[in-house]
Amino acid sequence: MTKYQNEIRLYFTVLALLFFSLSCGGEDDTRLINNPYLNPIPVALNLNLNLPQYNALKYPGNFLILNNQGIRGIVVYNVNNSLYTAFDLSDPNHSPSNCSTMSVEGVVASCSCSDNNSYDLVTGQHQTESQAYPMLPYRAQRNGDVLVISN
Repeated sequence: MTKYQNEIRLYFTVLALLFFSLSCGGEDDTRLINNPYLNPIPVALNLNLNLPQYNALKYPGNFLILNNQGIRGIVVYNVNNSLYTAFDLSDPNHSPSNCSTMSVEGVVASCSCSDNNSYDLVTGQHQTESQAYPMLPYRAQRNGDVLVISN
């Protein structure tokens, strides 16, 4: 092969990789991006689980609400000490308002608006309507004793 042919092959390989990387994203990603009610706010938090204020997150089944984070606060839920979930507490099926800020009881987050939307804290899915927008998720990853919450 000539140098020219190698350059063309490299060019098309890079172009193909770029195309495939830009086309990645599932249906759920599209639904989150196209949610007309929520505009995600950048989040980058490191929670040291050795600190007293994060002690609840050391035990499966417990949650912690981080006020003044995200759109209307973030709820972090410990599923099993390896798996954590984190969701925004703004009801994804309402524009942010006083009633759209959700409260948490057990594994359910609910809003106080007239439709009483409720969501599962493990999956983020609406409890009754399959066509409703799911809760806005954040990445939750445990690295040793630090839980990293980001988007």
